[in-house]
Amino acid sequence: MAQSNPSPQSVIKDLKAKKFAPIYFLDGDEPFYIDQITEIIENTAIAEHERGFNQVVLYGKDSDMGTIINNARKFPMMADRQVVIVKEAQSLTDLGKEEAQKLLIGYAQNPLPSTILVLAHKYKKFDRRSALSKELQKNAIYVTSEKIKDYKLTEWVLQYFKDIGHDIEPRAAQFLAESIGNNLEVMTNEVGKMLINFKEPTKFTVKDISKFIGINKDYNNFELLKAIGMKDPIKSNKIVNYFIQNPKAHPVIPLFALMYNYFTKLAMIHEVGGGSDSQVASLIGVPPFVAKEYMQSARNYKLGKVIDVFEYLKEADLRYKGVDSGSMTDAEILRELIYKILH
Repeated sequence: MAQSNPSPQSVIKDLKAKKFAPIYFLDGDEPFYIDQITEIIENTAIAEHERGFNQVVLYGKDSDMGTIINNARKFPMMADRQVVIVKEAQSLTDLGKEEAQKLLIGYAQNPLPSTILVLAHKYKKFDRRSALSKELQKNAIYVTSEKIKDYKLTEWVLQYFKDIGHDIEPRAAQFLAESIGNNLEVMTNEVGKMLINFKEPTKFTVKDISKFIGINKDYNNFELLKAIGMKDPIKSNKIVNYFIQNPKAHPVIPLFALMYNYFTKLAMIHEVGGGSDSQVASLIGVPPFVAKEYMQSARNYKLGKVIDVFEYLKEADLRYKGVDSGSMTDAEILRELIYKILH
């Protein structure tokens, strides 16, 4: 039976409990969960010795709907079920064609119970208004994997460490979130490299993240935003100079986005006129201990200045992309932005 927009986490929980459905349609702009669900089915739905005859992996650019449905309608050989996985389903050349969609609709209405069909449609959502999408929502496990919002990323990191049998201090989770950003594949790959060094369940600290993931604990986006928030020009400029000397490790465009999000939180605090630590934490989506720092930053930057900062960021972003930049170097654009924000 289909579920109404189940969360990726709930589907993963069911799969680990060996609860499988006939059809999975996975879409969305966050590939992490699409890959994870696909991988679990590929590696656990049938025994390894049965996969040679009963598991088919197709790729969208090399396949078509007729081939997919023909494979799905086959019966397993000397096994209870077979698995048909379509990776990169967004690249199917006939997915947008009526004839191909009718084939999949027909199969979705009467799937073979002994087949697990997985269509992994990555990097974008399928058109929910289409007849095919509506049919899949009724008759398949239809999972949409969306990018984690920046303000929810620290919470996601905290939960992820629990899910993998470890723990992490809230400040270390925030440090990791703001240093790496919401690319979950990069995040989990970096965490995975760190975990090689730890055999037992561990509670990770900022020191651990700095040592094993290689994020400089003194010179990173997290510390720069903190220094800017506290209006500390000496520390801010030290970090900026470090960034300028290591441009590949510290790209400017993601930094602009982090600054924009940071000052958006300050604007939200001004809009409601402050509040308790817990109220502000809930409002801007950070742990209560971090809310204290944002409230201090809001006192350092009045609403008028916050609005000015949005203009400074827009101007710097355009200059970095070559609009009205004149002869300014990337380093000069960044230094001027930090100066304008702090003064």
